[in-house]
Amino acid sequence: MDFPLLLKALILGVVEGLTEFLPVSSTGHLILVGDLLDFNDEKGKIFELVIQTGAMLAIVWEYRAKFAGVITGLARDRNAQRFVANLAVAFMPAAVLGLAFGAYIKAALFKPVPVATAFIVGGFIILWVERREHRITIHSVDDMRWPDALKVGFAQAFALIPGTSRSGATIIGGMLFGLSRRAATEFSFFLAVPTLIAAGAYDLYKHRALFDSSDLGVFAVGMASAFASAFLCVRWLLHYIASHDFTVFAWYRIAFGVVVLATAFGGWVNWSVN
Repeated sequence: MDFPLLLKALILGVVEGLTEFLPVSSTGHLILVGDLLDFNDEKGKIFELVIQTGAMLAIVWEYRAKFAGVITGLARDRNAQRFVANLAVAFMPAAVLGLAFGAYIKAALFKPVPVATAFIVGGFIILWVERREHRITIHSVDDMRWPDALKVGFAQAFALIPGTSRSGATIIGGMLFGLSRRAATEFSFFLAVPTLIAAGAYDLYKHRALFDSSDLGVFAVGMASAFASAFLCVRWLLHYIASHDFTVFAWYRIAFGVVVLATAFGGWVNWSVN
């Protein structure tokens, strides 16, 4: 067993779990940490699919009663039907734009310096939104209608730019469109399930030849650590937002992005692309 490789898997799994549902960009962190660990080749990209699945399963487990109720009531419960319809509507903008421009975005922007720039820009956007008057018109995910979901879906599409943050785009976009902080956060959680499943299935199909049975141990470590850290992070975040805003994450994004840019252009860290 390759212990250094397992350690990398453990670290990246924890990074994925801690950042997938916070407004700080899991993709951006994985690109940067993967670059530092020298685990950013094609096999590394497949590994990212595995740990994203682990993080997504943490949401399914945390909200298992909600998902079970939706599945069992889908045939007759209008609330369950509206919930599924809202997720489908919100999912479409990112899906369509991702299919159209995903290859170009990955080729041009999945690099440390563009990611760091997106970190900084996203941080200032969060500061701007938090300083605006927040007029709440939707207090619960169950109060959302399809136009509300579509607006959040277009906000999520901005997360195609690595470093933007899928959760950040949906949460901050939801707040701009009148969702309460908790409703925006929970809808971001729920929207992660179809989004990550679809993205993972698509990439899995494209890169299926890269899978090998010898990778199962590494994948298992990464998925388990992503699941555990994401589960803890989700519970912490729901408690945190009850009495705090997202300003601290904005300053973290800005500081983190500045450090990456400074080390890149100062030559202190040999990022893969400067």
